[in-house]
Amino acid sequence: MNGAKRPGTTQLRVGRLLKAHGLKGALKVELYTDDPEKRFVPGAVFSLQVPAESPWHGKTLELAELRWYNGHPVAFFEGVDDRTAAESLVKAILWIDADIAEEQEPDAWYDHQLVGLRVLRDGAEVGEVVRVEHLPAQDLLVVKTADREVLVPLVSAIVPTVDLAGGTVTVTPPAGLFEDLPEAPDAANSDG
Repeated sequence: MNGAKRPGTTQLRVGRLLKAHGLKGALKVELYTDDPEKRFVPGAVFSLQVPAESPWHGKTLELAELRWYNGHPVAFFEGVDDRTAAESLVKAILWIDADIAEEQEPDAWYDHQLVGLRVLRDGAEVGEVVRVEHLPAQDLLVVKTADREVLVPLVSAIVPTVDLAGGTVTVTPPAGLFEDLPEAPDAANSDG
């Protein structure tokens, strides 16, 4: 990635090129977007994340067409006219410049918007968001407290409010998430 983005935009990772398809330069695509009809339109331009030694390093690709074969998306790009050219792009990650305001969905945030926010519980600050972990089931906020990192599921039941303007995240965690719970006095002695 060349890192040069326009003001008011952010870079979004939207796909990865998996393998050459056929002889005319097409490539199978792994989509990282739930809106391929918006992202993969003819004329869309993608920044490429490839190794520095790749002939494609620092270049962009323009989409000619996205077709579906047996349920798999296959992309055709301008200037990629044969299988050899397509094979030189395998494993490239596709990025786009996206307008931040236009991309903002309610209750959807970019990692860079969440990192650094103060975490409040019952009005008291308990820590700071240091990163976001993306797991298949859900996203987790990694909150640095005074003595450890706490993983907080980014779900509305536990994180009811994200106030980007105020720089805070309000959490209503279950007991035991931020503190060690005392053991029941007879739990250690009972056999069942």
